[in-house]
Amino acid sequence: MNILTIGDIFGDCGVDHTSMVLRSIIFEENIDFCIANVENAAGTGITVKNYDELSDAGVNAFTLGNHTYGKKDVLKLFEHESNIVRPANYPMSAPGRGSTVVSCSGKKIGIINLMGRVDIAVSLDCPFAAADREIAAIKDECDFIVIDFHAEATSEKIAMRYHVDSRAAILFGTHTHVQTADETVTAHGMGYITDLGMTGAEDSILGVEKDIIMKRFLTGVPQKFEYAGGRAVLNGAVFTIDDKSAKCIGVKRISVK
Repeated sequence: MNILTIGDIFGDCGVDHTSMVLRSIIFEENIDFCIANVENAAGTGITVKNYDELSDAGVNAFTLGNHTYGKKDVLKLFEHESNIVRPANYPMSAPGRGSTVVSCSGKKIGIINLMGRVDIAVSLDCPFAAADREIAAIKDECDFIVIDFHAEATSEKIAMRYHVDSRAAILFGTHTHVQTADETVTAHGMGYITDLGMTGAEDSILGVEKDIIMKRFLTGVPQKFEYAGGRAVLNGAVFTIDDKSAKCIGVKRISVK
């Protein structure tokens, strides 16, 4: 089974580009299932319109992050859709679910969303304890587990790799919007990459108009963000899962302009 994972879809540019190229990627890479991080689909948060467009394009499951509650529409999605998850280490009283199980081609895929605590301005529980809790909750209901760790620090993501190795088939990082070149399959058969990268405007600084960010760096004065447009790129990775062992046997980074 080939699982396509898409890095932070950012704004209209990222949503439109995903809608335009995803079907061809699914065909060319023989994709069975697609998971996308969509916490920036509406700039901050996701709308029902974004969800519908990306579902129509071929996304099967959705993960979030520090902008989970950026748009009120997410509450409707949590109420009506079972294939969208928010970080499991938000307080237990927060709306939404931290894990889910989705069926595909006779397999049941467990999906867990976590968020790091290093340099993240959100009040969070321990992501490592949350990983233990969510894995225990769904491991008997699914054939294998996929985890999106939405985190700033590479060290925290790598630590999570060692924490869940042998208990998950796939662990990928999101949030930094820059694709890393450390994709690997561990000795225990878990596919890993520190960050998938971003899906959005290529001529930008992490998806935002570059002149705005440059002015902020040069003057130290806060600026109102405007999301960039123009030529786009879709960044992600394809993980191949062995049908018999339910372990990862290959990881391939992708970047589609």
